[in-house]
Amino acid sequence: QVQVTESGGGLVQTGGSLVLSCAATISDSGFRLNFMAWNRQLPGKARELVALIRSDGSTSYADFVKGRFTISTDSTKNIVDLQINDAQPEDTAVYYCNVDLKRPGHSFKYAYWGQGTQVTVSS
Repeated sequence: QVQVTESGGGLVQTGGSLVLSCAATISDSGFRLNFMAWNRQLPGKARELVALIRSDGSTSYADFVKGRFTISTDSTKNIVDLQINDAQPEDTAVYYCNVDLKRPGHSFKYAYWGQGTQVTVSS
């Protein structure tokens, strides 16, 4: 019913840039999109939110982003990108995309996650 696929991870040098892309395929037409988000999990740490973009286009960022990351979407295609600029070694992590869905008239929300994509920033 819902597939979430990330791409764009890899190795980047400190100060470099890369773009992560996430595509959500939603075959159930009864779903409505709440938001799409990027999260990350550093080695030995809990997963944390990086940025999200809501269906109305508004965005939220984690404090540690410090203006270096930008989330954007092509809502017509359920695609969300994360532009990472001035990458730092502490950004090394597995980055996960998640999609939050709902059905009109219902309060329950459905969360779907991708498999993750590795980002490694070399010093």
